[in-house]
Amino acid sequence: MSEKPAQDKLWGGRFSEPTDQFVEAFTASVGFDQRLYRHDIEGSCAHARMLARVGVISDDECEQIQQGLGEILAQIEAGNFHWSVSLEDVHMNVEARLIERIGDVGKKLHTGRSRNDQVATDIRLYLREAIDGILAEIRRLQQGLLDLAEREAETVMPGFTHLQTAQPVTFGHHMMAWFEMLERDHARLVDCRGRVNVMPLGSAALAGTPYPLDRHYTAELLGFERVSDNSLDAVSDRDFAIEFCAAGALIMTHLSRFSEELILWASAQFGFVDLPDRFCTGSSIMPQKKNPDVPELVRGKTGRVNGNLVAMLTLMKAQPLAYNKDNQEDKEPLFDTVDTLAGSLRAFADMVPHIQVRAEAMEAAARGGFATATDLADYLVSKGMAFRDAHEVVGRAVRLGVETGRDLSQMDLDELQGFSSMIQDDVFQVLTLQGSVAARNLHGGTAPAQVRERIREARNRLTPGG
Repeated sequence: MSEKPAQDKLWGGRFSEPTDQFVEAFTASVGFDQRLYRHDIEGSCAHARMLARVGVISDDECEQIQQGLGEILAQIEAGNFHWSVSLEDVHMNVEARLIERIGDVGKKLHTGRSRNDQVATDIRLYLREAIDGILAEIRRLQQGLLDLAEREAETVMPGFTHLQTAQPVTFGHHMMAWFEMLERDHARLVDCRGRVNVMPLGSAALAGTPYPLDRHYTAELLGFERVSDNSLDAVSDRDFAIEFCAAGALIMTHLSRFSEELILWASAQFGFVDLPDRFCTGSSIMPQKKNPDVPELVRGKTGRVNGNLVAMLTLMKAQPLAYNKDNQEDKEPLFDTVDTLAGSLRAFADMVPHIQVRAEAMEAAARGGFATATDLADYLVSKGMAFRDAHEVVGRAVRLGVETGRDLSQMDLDELQGFSSMIQDDVFQVLTLQGSVAARNLHGGTAPAQVRERIREARNRLTPGG
């Protein structure tokens, strides 16, 4: 296809001189919005069928339009379509090619619509599909977490606050914390999808159209749950895209936190886990290195997704109604968020089930740092001591442990009774790691049996029909 002269544009009738070549390139979006081609053609086919249904075009004209659009779709997917910068965007490229293929009938396709409601429809169709794919990746990652949690339901590890040893937990319980974060992420995206799935087509440029459009029929063809109520809002609204970017930023923030733990745990200083070799790289100079590149990259990519959210908010913050050219800038941050989010989730969903846990290293770490100190305080409370007094007693015992290099469980009964006569032989039941974990099972859900029960409940919820 030859380039159309600059002055020979589909909207060129009002203009007396061609567009400046730099301006033409500067304002074109076809370099990035061409990824909307399937959704643009899908929307156009539905629009043509609706125009035929209400008598604006004939059935024969509708058939010609749909056949032409089908041929264009096949040409694009075969890589034989020439995208023209002079035609500005995906919509004008497809329409111009349609007119070239079927003649004047192709010019009737744009009846009753504008690029304003057309692009708003395309983006919603695209994002709805993207959300479905991302939801599937979240579920796949959650399944991997459930498998890992079940495998390590009894593996004791130190729980941390301030990155300092706090209390013992199990690795399975820890993995279920990430499951819960992703469950909220999934719910947010499902909720967002409902607001994405609203059809703006029929709003035209901003004020509707005099043609007898059947918008509900078009919405049914395109799978939209409902049609928009206000034409001004419909063509200019990008809340749904901002909401998606916000949900995406939260997901990436969760993956970034998970990445940070994996990076720490895989280090020689922790040695808690071993990541699969295929998700790591080496050093060009240090032969011993095994770098956790996937978690590091996900942690880094979180910044760009957070930046995309800020870009989208800033884009919309001062726009008057209705559509403005500014909105062309919504696509690149939106597309980048979709791509980055989908890629990061896929990498984690592939990697997590194959993480190898070093149980001995975790247990050894849990034995340091006085992880059962709180359990000793709770033990004294159960004997009748006020908690603040118990806190003071255990604090003094810990100080002795620090001075002598011993854990509380390594002290003998006489030493412990020197801090309080309430301490008896049964104290050692709560000073063991397993005893500590089991003691909090009523409310913390830390005991292996509770972890497994939570896993069963989660699997039932994730299984269709469960």
